[in-house]
Amino acid sequence: MFSIYGIGGPIFSGTLEEMNRVRAVSRARPVRPVVPADEESDIEAVANTANRPNAEAVRAYRAMLPPEIERGPLYLADQIMQRRVFSVSAGDDVAHAWRVLRDHRIHQAPVLDDGARLVGIVSERDLLTAITIDAGRIVASLRRQVRDVMASPVIAATPMTDIRRIAAAMLDHGVDGVPVTGEGGRLMGFVSRSDILRAVVVDPPLSLWR
Repeated sequence: MFSIYGIGGPIFSGTLEEMNRVRAVSRARPVRPVVPADEESDIEAVANTANRPNAEAVRAYRAMLPPEIERGPLYLADQIMQRRVFSVSAGDDVAHAWRVLRDHRIHQAPVLDDGARLVGIVSERDLLTAITIDAGRIVASLRRQVRDVMASPVIAATPMTDIRRIAAAMLDHGVDGVPVTGEGGRLMGFVSRSDILRAVVVDPPLSLWR
């Protein structure tokens, strides 16, 4: 399940297919054809059964795994998301936001309003529209707040969202990460491309099918 949050609060909640029909998503690419929403598989199913490996291939895959590292499939955002998330406030000045990203060695950060609700996301690229950097130091800064340069509305997922669908949302909408939110837009975590790739390659390995 996905949501879209903007300055005025939540503006969408629904499936990936329904979200792809929403034209308001910031920086969205052209929407690709989607299946009807009523054909959406549940969270435990593979989205496209035509791409599911046959039984022989699955058995061969499992046979290669030592028994001590075998485990069930890993599907959900809650299982791979970063729980320690560095955020900035919409009212922060751009120089402060840049220092947050620099000090924590991150490339983007969720943006929260005064009520700690998600309203956007800001990246290094966004901030560079309002500041000038030389040798890693700010040498000039326009009088801008984060809300003036951030990307909003922003896509967010729930902790129980299938990570393959999060990856699809990243590709469909050209974003590098998806905040994970609870009730009322409360920030709970963040899933980046690196988190998904790490889950695929770490030991024990991520199962991408049942």
